[in-house]
Amino acid sequence: MGKTTGFLEYQREENNEIKPEERVKNFAWFRVPLGKEEREMQGARCMNCGVPFCQSAMVLHGMVTGCPLHNLIPEWNDQIYHGHFRHALSRLCKTNNFPEFTGRVCPALCEKACTNGEYGEPVTIRDNELYLIENAFKEGLIRPSIPAVRSGRRVAVIGSGPSGLAAADQLNHRGHLVTVYEREEEPGGLLMYGIPNMKLDKDVVRRRVALMKKEGVRFRCGVNVGKDKDITPKWLEENYDAVILACGSKKPRPLAAADPAKVKGVYYAVDFLTSTTKALMLAEDRTAAALKKQGGFISAEGKHVVIVGGGDTGNDCIGTSIREGCASVTALEMMKEAPHERAADNPWPEWPKVVRTDYGHEEAIALFGLDPRVYETTVKQVQTDEKGNLKAVTTVKVKFENRKMVEVAGSEKTMPCELLLIAAGFIGCEDYVSDAFGLKRTARGTVSLGSDSYETGHPKVFTAGDMHRGQSLVVWAIAEGRNCAAAVDTYLMGYTGL
Repeated sequence: MGKTTGFLEYQREENNEIKPEERVKNFAWFRVPLGKEEREMQGARCMNCGVPFCQSAMVLHGMVTGCPLHNLIPEWNDQIYHGHFRHALSRLCKTNNFPEFTGRVCPALCEKACTNGEYGEPVTIRDNELYLIENAFKEGLIRPSIPAVRSGRRVAVIGSGPSGLAAADQLNHRGHLVTVYEREEEPGGLLMYGIPNMKLDKDVVRRRVALMKKEGVRFRCGVNVGKDKDITPKWLEENYDAVILACGSKKPRPLAAADPAKVKGVYYAVDFLTSTTKALMLAEDRTAAALKKQGGFISAEGKHVVIVGGGDTGNDCIGTSIREGCASVTALEMMKEAPHERAADNPWPEWPKVVRTDYGHEEAIALFGLDPRVYETTVKQVQTDEKGNLKAVTTVKVKFENRKMVEVAGSEKTMPCELLLIAAGFIGCEDYVSDAFGLKRTARGTVSLGSDSYETGHPKVFTAGDMHRGQSLVVWAIAEGRNCAAAVDTYLMGYTGL
């Protein structure tokens, strides 16, 4: 696929980025796509390797490398190289319902498994994917596809994050009548409220939801299944032929040293990010000045910010805090700093266990002159003023012995902090949803009869996404939604074409 010698003739060229000093002035998308000819060259770099690990999703040493959606990457790279963008789009959309999401927020497991990456630079698979779908929207190639025949079967999807949307999209195109219930004001779940605008603009989510509505999917927002008295589990089971729970893994992992309910200035990361997103929805534009004028959100302006957690959410908190005008930002990570280059015991195509400097880290380095991450460290205790407002934190170095974290004696340090954000991950779905349906949870806080089963043990009720799998990536959520839809379709029809 692509050009056999393309990887020798053309260098990897990623989408351009607006400089950190400029992009932090607003919450807008900051990556600038390449032109058509440059994109064709990047498609040409796909080397017809014969064994495309990029689409494998193999588990090597406990970590996945390659695309969980098994995208037909060499096929659409070849079409890009030849300038056949319509054909490339058809191959892309065959396996991925929402390339506009994964093309923006996926960490590109595919590129980590690209054969070119063994000795050189991998193909720009994620950028190629994003170009295809955005060019398709621009050229009017994405149009509503309304099923010609309806099955008469009714399916309720609870939760409109990436897994819920993917399941709804699949089942709707199969001809079933799908209604999606969402407790927030707008559909999108994590996509709408958990990922910052500069990483995924909300108009991108709205565009896809609008398309799904035209295709026949119904959305009912402001409905909190499990708490609302009108839309109860019993009512759903009586009025629908199947119910899918795609409610996410939203129970945050607590920090022993600081309880957000007891200390003013301590928040869970998603609550912080959500408050900013909701304020931006009401602001005149996506600038930091407009956000400040709007108000009504958890602000980092003028504050020393400390973030506990070094994952994607922690990075998003860094970028958001900087745009809000924080005085400083520090990110604490309990684990050791990873190598900056692949180690001998971490060969290709394994997931590269190396330090990744993301957009938020780049911005902190540009504005404050140093990487905000501090490794093998956590918060031991917090200090407040006479009114109970956070004013400082005491950090401590940690190490792991027999998989247990222990503090390093005498390593305590005190640093100013008026805003402490807990981005330490999630420990499962919220109890009230599974309790309302009478479902048991696993030790991980998920609802699952096993990784390959989307049934819950309760008649008619299925589960997908983080609620089924545990906290994971958007690309995994889409894969989960698709797989769950196939299971539901089989349950409804006795077979499936999904």
